[in-house]
Amino acid sequence: MFTIVAGTGYTGRRVLERLPAAEVAGLSRTAIDTDRPFYEFDFDSEGALPLALPEAYAVLYTCPPDGEHDGRLRRFLSLLNPGPARFVYISTTGVYGDCKGAVVTEAAPVDPGNRMAAARIAAESILASAAASAGFDLVILRAPGIYGPGRLPVQRLREGGAFLAEEDAGPGNRIHVDDLASCCIAALREDTPAGIYNVGDGDNRSATWFAQEVARQAALPAPRLVSRAQAEREFSAVRLAFLSASRIVDTTRMREVLGVTPRYAKPEEGIRASLL
Repeated sequence: MFTIVAGTGYTGRRVLERLPAAEVAGLSRTAIDTDRPFYEFDFDSEGALPLALPEAYAVLYTCPPDGEHDGRLRRFLSLLNPGPARFVYISTTGVYGDCKGAVVTEAAPVDPGNRMAAARIAAESILASAAASAGFDLVILRAPGIYGPGRLPVQRLREGGAFLAEEDAGPGNRIHVDDLASCCIAALREDTPAGIYNVGDGDNRSATWFAQEVARQAALPAPRLVSRAQAEREFSAVRLAFLSASRIVDTTRMREVLGVTPRYAKPEEGIRASLL
């Protein structure tokens, strides 16, 4: 099925370039150097789409919300005429909030405990309503922290930035960008069941462990570790909120229903590949 990749940033571009050129087109406000069909488009404008929509197509939407009511997403949906057969949305595992280290499946309740989570929950709700009224298949991928080339804490380590001491750090959840791209491609398949999927590498070692491993492989000084009390004085509110939301994300549906086994199930290997 023809696919429109709406947003060709860090993840979207990888999906765009893994799909056959005759079966895909990318949309983004910033031009990219690619051999795939690509159109510049400002998602915050009232203008029409710069390409004609085929009768049958899927959408991968990677754009972040523009607020708690996500007018950006609403505008984009209004332009889809005819409507898509399938819509894949990259959300976040942050919608579960702080689960005190518990394991969470897709059936766990969401918790709009902060502005970012509230915006993603609103976007999921907008899409669920649109799918019900327009009759398209909706797949929501709830992703944890995304890492890969250019997305490692190398600069923070070089500058002596602080990380939580291991005894104060909760479990970690992450996914290599290439594995997330594989999840997107699987979600776009017509035979993939619609619904919500948690995605991740299944390794739940802490962000502190991850930073230590990056430092080791990049031959950088070991990270400076601080207590939670010190972190509350030193970290930004956003970073502190992220580190304080503790949960283990269950990815059984990703493996058994979506059919994706992460290439980088061991983040040591994902870090190594990202540093090449």
